[in-house]
Amino acid sequence: MTLPTRICLVGAGRVAKVHANSLVNHVPTGELVALVDNVPQVLKEAGDRFGIEARFVSLEEALSKSDFDAVVITTPTFTHAHFAITAAKAGKHIFLEKPMALNMEECDAILQAVHENGILLQMGFMRRFDPEFVTAASRIEAGEIGKPMLIKSLTHGPGLPPPWARDLSRSNGNLAEVNSHDWDTCRWLMGSDFERVYVEVANFKGRARGVETEGFYDTSLVNIRFESGGLGSISCVCPCDYGYDARVEIIGEKGIMQIGELKGQAVVICVDRDEGLVTPIFRTWPERFAEAYIREIRHFVECIRSGKAPKVGGIDGRWAVAGVLAGTKSFQEERPVYLNEVLEVGMKP
Repeated sequence: MTLPTRICLVGAGRVAKVHANSLVNHVPTGELVALVDNVPQVLKEAGDRFGIEARFVSLEEALSKSDFDAVVITTPTFTHAHFAITAAKAGKHIFLEKPMALNMEECDAILQAVHENGILLQMGFMRRFDPEFVTAASRIEAGEIGKPMLIKSLTHGPGLPPPWARDLSRSNGNLAEVNSHDWDTCRWLMGSDFERVYVEVANFKGRARGVETEGFYDTSLVNIRFESGGLGSISCVCPCDYGYDARVEIIGEKGIMQIGELKGQAVVICVDRDEGLVTPIFRTWPERFAEAYIREIRHFVECIRSGKAPKVGGIDGRWAVAGVLAGTKSFQEERPVYLNEVLEVGMKP
């Protein structure tokens, strides 16, 4: 009988709990054997909830005292490079939540460590595993709407990002923390890399909610030109308050495709003629992409067990970071920015 693939979860916050649930309840070939977090109460809560006895305050301690095959990294962005490189040097396969890192140098250092140590790296772009997005991608590839000309992607989140994510020096802001999925989705479904971006940002709600962080923005609009000649846009509002909203529209030479909708269920209620029709909406991202989160961790474990490369890897993560950096440079300098301006810092993928 083949033993399960042993996983150490690095970070015990919101995203970590989603992945822990997948591993404990939905991936029988994987086993969550260790947990790392430097906040004692968070570590205890997650450990108790998921029955993880091996608990550590650092990855280095976990590596020296526990035995596992891979790590799932869910910590803040500014820690990603350290944890990923440490894990790679220890020969552990890596599932790395988005964004990949803060800059091109960190992305390239992660890629180098992964290559030199012969381990697998999968990025946490769960939309690549969502049934609706997967179906759309296969139908675009089959040519049903013709060559993609224009893609529009939006992610609107209900609440403020955590304090560290509001600081551009530690997270690259909402373009990274909220829109990394949009950057990846646009590049994936368009089938082309970014060539040029132009971004406008605004701060409508921050001050009223006590956010004094310099450079904070809660609303952004990205315009993209792809190397294929296609065009794209990304919309972000966070906090939007009304719920979690993720939708995409692709216009091809022969037709149009839409992915997702505002309502969360195929249920419509009418109890008062003055209020009219009412339909539920997705309240959170774990609710909207519940199946995708399970499928991406299952895919990671299957890749480790088979030796196959994950279908979304470090180069995809690097391109999303490049888009974010170009976008940030664009709104700071108030001009369009070519991707070569940020890619030249490292090796172009």
